[in-house]
Amino acid sequence: MNKYIDLHTHSTCSDGSLTPSELVKKAAETGLAAIALTDHDTVDGLYEAFEAGKKYGVEVISGIEFSLKTDREVHMLGLNFTPECPSIRNELEQMKINRQKRNREVLRKLNELNINITDEDVAAQSTSDIVGRSQIAKAMKLKGYVSSVQEAFDKYLSFGKPAFVKRETLSPEKTISIIKESGGKAFLAHLNQIGLPDKELFDFLKELKSYGLYGIEGYYSDYTEEMNKKYRKMAEELDLKLSGGSDFHGSNKDNYNLGTGHGNLKIPYSLLNYIR
Repeated sequence: MNKYIDLHTHSTCSDGSLTPSELVKKAAETGLAAIALTDHDTVDGLYEAFEAGKKYGVEVISGIEFSLKTDREVHMLGLNFTPECPSIRNELEQMKINRQKRNREVLRKLNELNINITDEDVAAQSTSDIVGRSQIAKAMKLKGYVSSVQEAFDKYLSFGKPAFVKRETLSPEKTISIIKESGGKAFLAHLNQIGLPDKELFDFLKELKSYGLYGIEGYYSDYTEEMNKKYRKMAEELDLKLSGGSDFHGSNKDNYNLGTGHGNLKIPYSLLNYIR
């Protein structure tokens, strides 16, 4: 019997709608053999997920998703690292401080637009100490300023919108270094969202490999068959390994199903042989 996995998922510790335990339980109900919890800029949900994995019989791999400092939207996944490692813990603590500064500036801009959202309103939308734009959007919806979280992003919070504030991020080289120092493997996420032409994307991958990039997300919810072939060919030519995931966020991104993406994603368990 084939076993399948999902190595790109999110919980309420960042911008997902399920707690880490609920996520792992759903993975078990879905029949997945293993998942990685890859919340944005935090490892706070991993220990709960590990315990839930023992309870529900699902292998849980440590994960995290970083945004990179580039002129485009680029994300990096760290997989199978040691969450207690000081190199990653210290960096995440600084990120938390930077995020708080960013949130205050977003709220200031919203208040100038007569959208009166307070720190308390935003904190009430979070089940962890990770608070960001998703929680701000939820607070805006709750107070009736928008009809949905997506509308909050579309009108106010996304890049180029009136309340957008750029966040401080790490360089690709630094991000890969932190992941490696923590004993993990670095994978470039959802290549289709980077927006580079094929030749430039290949050159970018080559540059990242020189920093220690281990692989790419070769399976993803939004990849077409053409993208699958193209990205995997690039990985083969550069001797990069493959990972894969749905990018599941629960009801916060309800067109991505856990393990199966839009319903046809199948990520083989064998990928874990290269990641461990």
